[in-house]
Amino acid sequence: MRFTLARLSAVICLFTGLAGLLPSVGRADLVWTKESGWRVEGGALSGLAGPEGRNALDQMNKARSAEEAGSRRSAVKSYQAIAKRYPNSIYAPEALYRSARLRLAGKDFVKAFEDYQQVLSRYPNTRRFNEIIGEQYRIASALLDGARGRMLWGLLPGFTQRDKALEFFETILSNAPYSDYAPLSLMNIARGHQKLGNTENAIDALDRMINNYGQSLLAPDAYLKLAQTHASLVDGPFYDQGATKESITYYTDFMLLFPGDTNIALAEKGLDGMKTMLAESKIRMADFYFYKRSNFKAARVFYNEAITAYPESAVAAKAKARLAEVEAKASNQPPPAKPGEAAPAKKKRFFFF
Repeated sequence: MRFTLARLSAVICLFTGLAGLLPSVGRADLVWTKESGWRVEGGALSGLAGPEGRNALDQMNKARSAEEAGSRRSAVKSYQAIAKRYPNSIYAPEALYRSARLRLAGKDFVKAFEDYQQVLSRYPNTRRFNEIIGEQYRIASALLDGARGRMLWGLLPGFTQRDKALEFFETILSNAPYSDYAPLSLMNIARGHQKLGNTENAIDALDRMINNYGQSLLAPDAYLKLAQTHASLVDGPFYDQGATKESITYYTDFMLLFPGDTNIALAEKGLDGMKTMLAESKIRMADFYFYKRSNFKAARVFYNEAITAYPESAVAAKAKARLAEVEAKASNQPPPAKPGEAAPAKKKRFFFF
């Protein structure tokens, strides 16, 4: 008899332990109605037993009553207490979810996002996964577009938080890397960095976009923006042309990969500008060697590079004309002295006063 009771006690403990795991595997649903309040449906337990379970249920009903009465602060406080005190119960993810909704309604964007993130981090099997990712995306987008938080002291508007928006988009990307929100998040990260003047970070986001989501419908836009962003780094023909060459590469890739895109004309115009810039930079180098140093060999090299950079263009025509000048000038120079020979003596010049 003792053996039987011991085994029965062990079985009861086993089932009690398994009940605590039920919320994480989503075998039960928490349903609320005005008539009966919260109740667990689906033939599973709440993860709590005895007085603790009743206390949790009472607090959930109290929080929902405050929510229905419009007492947002009181409801949030109660939901947060439930999530903290009963983290392994079926009530915890629902409490965090409802707290996030209430905070969002009150324009407490950051804390709302964090509550949603707690649901995903602690209860990744939640049936609301896609819904929550969508809500997080909307919060991040609102902040990026300059949404302000709740009023300070009831008088002053809240601050804009674009830096926080970029952090949130990165979190979404980590939460759901294979969802439709992932490429959207990267495009918004790039847009945000451009607004903040972080051009190199914007390029990094766009680069991740085309490398990781090259088949996305947003890929053409990413290629074009990469070309335009590199073009924005070009300071003129007198400076390094690394950004110019990168811009030419992405404009060319865009036109080859997406020939039917509606922005082809825009890309052609951008490519023309970058090729012209590159060719002009070669001409400026050639002019320096030609006019300032009389180094005809170096001048020929750079004028030819200008022609190669953008053949059949006005810049190439100018380079060809300069090449003709180089050849004419070079033909009027005395031949260089042979090794061991002295250079020809310069003619004396007389000045009359």
